[in-house]
Amino acid sequence: MKTSDEAIADKLTGWYEAVKRQLPWRESRDPYHIWISEIMLQQTQVDTVTGYYRAFIERFPTIQALAEADEDAVLKAWEGLGYYSRARNLRRAAMMIMAQYGGRMPESYEELLALPGVGPYTAGAVASIAYNRPVPAVDGNVMRVFSRLFSLHGDIALPDTKRLMQEIGSRLVSKSEPSSFNQGLMELGALVCTPLSPKCTQCPVQCFCEARKEGIEKQLPVKKKKEKQKEVVIEAAVVRKGNRVLIVKRPAEGLLASLWAFPSVQKDEGQQDGSSIRQELETAYNMETGLHGYLGEKVHVFTHIKWLLKLYELRLQREGALDYPEVRWVDMEELKKYALPTAFKKLLEYIEES
Repeated sequence: MKTSDEAIADKLTGWYEAVKRQLPWRESRDPYHIWISEIMLQQTQVDTVTGYYRAFIERFPTIQALAEADEDAVLKAWEGLGYYSRARNLRRAAMMIMAQYGGRMPESYEELLALPGVGPYTAGAVASIAYNRPVPAVDGNVMRVFSRLFSLHGDIALPDTKRLMQEIGSRLVSKSEPSSFNQGLMELGALVCTPLSPKCTQCPVQCFCEARKEGIEKQLPVKKKKEKQKEVVIEAAVVRKGNRVLIVKRPAEGLLASLWAFPSVQKDEGQQDGSSIRQELETAYNMETGLHGYLGEKVHVFTHIKWLLKLYELRLQREGALDYPEVRWVDMEELKKYALPTAFKKLLEYIEES
C-alpha cells in the first residue's frame, strides 16, 4: 500500500502531465536551455520571460557562445528584465563550465550549486528537469504549497523554515519522475495554490491538505511583512557634446552594477537642486558643468528602495583627463546598443524632447 507521500507524488505528476502549460523551455530537455529559463524566471513573470528566453537562446545558442560573449552584449540581451546580476552570473558560470567541464552542463546537484548565481532551487530544478535526478526544487511557490499542504506556521522567510521545506521536498520528490513532480509543484503554486485566492476545488492533492481541512488555507504561508521602502532623490544629468550625450559605467557593486547609464548621484540633503550631480561630475568624472535647466522627473521602484529620479540638463564647460570610471560620448542611435537600465530609459523622453 502506498504511503501518503507516494500518493501525493503520483497525483501531482499525473495532474501535471495532463494540464501543464506549453512553455518554450518545456520544449527542450537541453540543460543549458533549462538553466537559462530558470535564471530568467527568478523574480520575473512567465509572460515576460517568454520573449526574452527565445531571443536570448537565439543570440547565445550554446554555453560556449555565452562564455565568449562580451559582458555588455549579454547585458544588452538582458535589458528590461532587471536584476542584472543574474546576467553577469550567467556569463561567469558559462566561462566556468567551459573551463572545468569542457562546455557541458554539470549533472550533479552539488556541481550545479557551485556555479555563480545558482542556489539550491535552481540547482534542484536543473538537476531534476534536465537530468531526472530525484532532488527537490523548492522556491516561493513550492513553500506556499508545502505550508498549506502540511499546515506549517513557521515564517517562510526564516532559514529554519527554509531548511524544513527543503527536507520536505527531499522526502516527497518522486524517485521515478522527479522532473514532472517538481514541475508539477511549480505549476500547482503558479496556477492553483495561489497567494490570495487558492483554487482548492481544482487542486489534485486537496484531500491531503491539512490547511484546507482546518479552513486556514488563506492564512498560510506565514511571512514577515516587508519593511517600508526607503525613498531617495537621485539627480541625473544629460550632458551634451555636439550631438552626443554622456553615459558612464556604474560601479561594479551596488544597484545596477556595471551597467551604462546617465551620470547620477543621490542628492545631498540641504544642497540646492542640481548641485549634487554637478559636484559628482566634477569629483568623479573631472568635468566642470553649468546648470542649463530642469527636464523632469520619474519614479522607479526597486525591491527595497524607491528612486525619485530628477533629470537636469548640464552644459559641459571643461573636460579633464580620466582613467576611471569609464565614460563614453554617444549619439542617440549609438545609445540603443547599450543595456540602459529601465530606471534611466524612463528619462529618454525628456532627452529626446530637449
